[in-house]
Amino acid sequence: MQAAIFGGTGFVGSYIVDAFLDAGHELSLLVRPGSERKLPQRERCRLVAGDIADASAIRSTLESCDVAVYLVGILREDPARGVTFRELQFEGARRAIDAAKAAGLQRFLLMSANGVREDGTPYQRTKLAAERYLAESKMAGTVFRPAVIFGNPRGRMEFATQLRDEMIRLPLPAPAFFSGLSPSQGTFSMTPVFVEDVAQAFLRSLTSGAAIGRTLELGGSEKLSWREIIGRVAAASGRRKLILPVPVMPVKLAAALLERFDFFPLSRDELTMLMQGNTVATQQDFELLDMKPAAMTVDRLAYLRTNRV
Repeated sequence: MQAAIFGGTGFVGSYIVDAFLDAGHELSLLVRPGSERKLPQRERCRLVAGDIADASAIRSTLESCDVAVYLVGILREDPARGVTFRELQFEGARRAIDAAKAAGLQRFLLMSANGVREDGTPYQRTKLAAERYLAESKMAGTVFRPAVIFGNPRGRMEFATQLRDEMIRLPLPAPAFFSGLSPSQGTFSMTPVFVEDVAQAFLRSLTSGAAIGRTLELGGSEKLSWREIIGRVAAASGRRKLILPVPVMPVKLAAALLERFDFFPLSRDELTMLMQGNTVATQQDFELLDMKPAAMTVDRLAYLRTNRV
């Protein structure tokens, strides 16, 4: 099978590229000029130079392909550079869906996110809008909604590595954010999912008729509190970390002033989504693909001792 991948140079994308190649699929990737070095197996792929705003490059990427995979996503906007949630997470997906449909492709796989909602943040709303556009296209689509993803970043941004660098290594207690009047209120949990499991879910969906027309929610095998996550990341980093309760509202006020600067670790919207938690209730969608997801154990976080982003 030949697959066109949009967003293959990112964290999750790099694992999906490897999984597809290892399974014997031929790949065509849309790659921004200068990003080729992010693909360790680039000699095995057909690369098309361009970006997701380039309709001609999108069509070229889709040539002779059977399936399209759209993985483009961001956590923060940079409107001055045209980097916005709407442009990359909706408009880009819309262009790719329209071009894939016009080219007669058989399947379209779309990366979304767990917790998307119509009344949510711009990140959540644009992810949901892309889901709906794919459904309206009547293509044989599959939507993936992973919880927070962890795994060896291989030089890219990743959840556990970011926690290590922005919380664990600092000479300050790690914050246990809460949204109510008491530390016992407004607590939240997550079901972190292993990046290799996400990549395998994309791969297995290609041969699963049951995945067509489905939205697959992908979460790890354990539901962890924020304190448990901090504890495991600290242990995997070879450190002990004091954790103290911190009300989230003052941090949001600080973010309102500082989020436009790269040094500030969290935006207001990221804090909002963090406090909502990020859990998947069941493993039924992994079971649909005959998979059992891994847990975020200290051993599986061993990359935190040596990797630098």
